[in-house]
Amino acid sequence: MINFLITWSVKNRLLVLVATLFLAVAGIKAVFETPVDAIPDLSENQVTVYADWPGRSPREVEDQITYPLSLKLHGMPGVKDVRATSMLGFSIVTVIFGDTMEVASAREKVLERLNLMTDLFPSGVTPKLGPDASGLGWVYQYYLEVDAAKSPNGRGYDLGELRSVQDGFIRPQIDSVPGVAETASIGGFVAQYQIEVDSQKMRDAEVTLTMVLEAVKQSNLNVGGKTIEENGMEFVVRGLGIGTNITDFENIVVTTHANNTVFLKDIARIEFGGDFRRGTLDAGGLEVVGGMVVMGNRENAREVIDKVKNKIAQISPSLPPGITIKSFYDRSELIDLTLGTLKTSLLEEILLVVLAHIIFLGHYRSILIVTLPLPASILFFIFIDGAIRHHFKHHEPFRDCHCDRRAGGCRYCAYRERHPPL
Repeated sequence: MINFLITWSVKNRLLVLVATLFLAVAGIKAVFETPVDAIPDLSENQVTVYADWPGRSPREVEDQITYPLSLKLHGMPGVKDVRATSMLGFSIVTVIFGDTMEVASAREKVLERLNLMTDLFPSGVTPKLGPDASGLGWVYQYYLEVDAAKSPNGRGYDLGELRSVQDGFIRPQIDSVPGVAETASIGGFVAQYQIEVDSQKMRDAEVTLTMVLEAVKQSNLNVGGKTIEENGMEFVVRGLGIGTNITDFENIVVTTHANNTVFLKDIARIEFGGDFRRGTLDAGGLEVVGGMVVMGNRENAREVIDKVKNKIAQISPSLPPGITIKSFYDRSELIDLTLGTLKTSLLEEILLVVLAHIIFLGHYRSILIVTLPLPASILFFIFIDGAIRHHFKHHEPFRDCHCDRRAGGCRYCAYRERHPPL
């Protein structure tokens, strides 16, 4: 067989040369298109489900959310294991599928099962799917640097204002970048209006906590009515009730007793503060506000990071004066170092092979015949790897059956035209 290949190659030198050039060009093209990463993602195919139930103990969350959720999700086809955690106020369930199950199909199956389980949970509890990302999807992290001299008041911004900029402007912009699964905000204070009721004043005014909650809920919203036609024009009737400052909340009517109106300010103190938090973000010894960018499954880490950087450069002029986005974790730097090490090692290997053949053979045509296949074979395997990745990225796996196309079609169903043999 080897003698035949050698004889055929000698007789068809032009075809061999053209094929070699084609594979080399295809390999070079695949070098620039193949997803690269410095950290191989060896995580299992998993789907995360979480549910919030504020104020409940871990035992209550376990009995009424985690246990029925784990039991139902464990019965789905393709599930290897289900891992669950119950904590104060929320539950996290991780469903692990087999290696043959695609992540998109797994998330679809979990979502279908969750839609059938809405009646099993307490009122107000809705389990949701986590982001479409793995545990190694953390590729970029940044923080907001403040130059107090450039701020409007000359004193900079507090952590609450920075967190509002992060959640209200920066985070939605980065979430819109293709390939980004989630942008998690870290540090600062989530701004909120806080109502601190006085139990003695509530007792004197004959007001219950349920009445306070209902009054705030009904008063802090906008409603729409019909239209009024006048002079050939239509005017939309709207009721504006969303509170925009502390005074709006203080003037909320809770109840009325014998022509005596009880306002919220009569039984409570309203303040503007920050939500309860469990962690902070530190940069250079100072507490800052930032975000962590998580890429989606099977995305090109380097490409996603470049897109995130371009988006940050695009939105930076629109930030409030004195605020700058600075990165302190960028995986693309590690990727570049890894690729640089690989390139250096391959170059050294080629040079050593050439040098060894020059010393021991001294025949330059033989040196070319021996050394050229080394980079050509590397480019060829890169081309094959890129073609395989492209196929599995743009073609969904067969569903609802187990197919062996090499056997001439599907062994478990009769749709041969649906699963043609290779």
